[in-house]
Amino acid sequence: MGIIRKTRSVKAVLNAFERTETALSTLELVERFNHQMNRSTVYRILERLEDDGVLHSFTGQDGLTWYALCHDDGCSRSHHLDTHPHFQCRECGKTECLPIIIPIPEVAKHSVESASLLLVGRCSDCVS
Repeated sequence: MGIIRKTRSVKAVLNAFERTETALSTLELVERFNHQMNRSTVYRILERLEDDGVLHSFTGQDGLTWYALCHDDGCSRSHHLDTHPHFQCRECGKTECLPIIIPIPEVAKHSVESASLLLVGRCSDCVS
């Protein structure tokens, strides 16, 4: 189920991601667009953008789902293994993709469909 047309709501969500280099949580996005669209619309847009390979998602240390722009081709949910780790700062909460590729090993008698690695600590801003 991909995005058929770029409505005003879809453009607003995409614009939020294009203006930041960090990941955005579902909670943050629902709060940000509270007066423009309802919660289910935000979730539906995020799901479609992920299906189209525009965004990818991961679970943060807080249990929330976080989304970030995909910067490689073919990042659709059905074809993309999240082979890069994500970092979440304990102090400021900044959450970001790390530019490191981690090969996913083949596991005998198993079919790996997704992988996730979350590193938690203090970001460069909070360390200094």
